[in-house]
Amino acid sequence: MTNLISNFAQEQVKKIKEARGAELPSFKVGDTVSVKYKITEGASTRIQAFNGVVIATAKDESNYAATFTVRKISSGVGVERKFPLYSPLLAGVDVLKHGVVRRSKLYYLRNLTGKASRIKEKLDFFEQDTAEKVATNGNS
Repeated sequence: MTNLISNFAQEQVKKIKEARGAELPSFKVGDTVSVKYKITEGASTRIQAFNGVVIATAKDESNYAATFTVRKISSGVGVERKFPLYSPLLAGVDVLKHGVVRRSKLYYLRNLTGKASRIKEKLDFFEQDTAEKVATNGNS
């Protein structure tokens, strides 16, 4: 019975990936993302962006039921939204910033406001500079 369910889930994941076209970028908890989600109002369909910090992920990316939770502050009120990773309504995800966190769930951000709720940003230029130095030192 579990083989039937897992096979069905794998087929659905393949169909959604093919329909979506491009792969979603890899992101993790603490990253600031912009989630593009299809909204249907009456006969028209539009894409709405939801910008915020990923505070939780549920299940592995290979699982059909994988979800991630994004939190943002809108007009001084915290708004959280849970997105299924393999939903046909998910148009795309853009990673705006990579955050440096040491926890897998950032639920403590619910109690913080203002500057206290900021997450330290991962700066990639340090890694690029050291890689270039190693490459130039290795060649000479």
